[in-house]
Amino acid sequence: MKTPVLFCLLFACIGFQSCKKNQNEKTVKATQVQAEKVISVQCYKALYEQDTIELKMNTLKNGKITGNMVMKFFNRPKKVGKIAGEFRGDTLFASYTFIRDVNNKITYKNPMAFLKRGNEFILGKGDIQTTLGASYLVKGTIDFERVKFRFTTVDCIDK
Repeated sequence: MKTPVLFCLLFACIGFQSCKKNQNEKTVKATQVQAEKVISVQCYKALYEQDTIELKMNTLKNGKITGNMVMKFFNRPKKVGKIAGEFRGDTLFASYTFIRDVNNKITYKNPMAFLKRGNEFILGKGDIQTTLGASYLVKGTIDFERVKFRFTTVDCIDK
């Protein structure tokens, strides 16, 4: 008599626990969606001789940055991709994941750094180091003075 009661009690506890777990998952997903909510969208464009970079940047509620970037260099394949990163002080450290226009089967990923000065973004250049398959800019080598690309604010145009 005691054994069936214990089994019923055990199954009831497991059932309550699984319901609680499902409720926790819903709470986590709701928090993630809220943190991923876009609070502002800004568009930038940088020109250097015959080269152009267009950047659409989304600022999320959690402070992270996402967006799209298109690089058009003279006599080179167009690079189309997404950026994701976050600000550390006045510098945006981002990862640019892109494909080339001619070979859209291979995905590339490069680290980038943008310095914000007023309404302008400056694309820094520096040494890239790869460790365990992850590339990053080496601290202390990023130069924001002798650069080609300075982004200015432009109106966002949906294509």
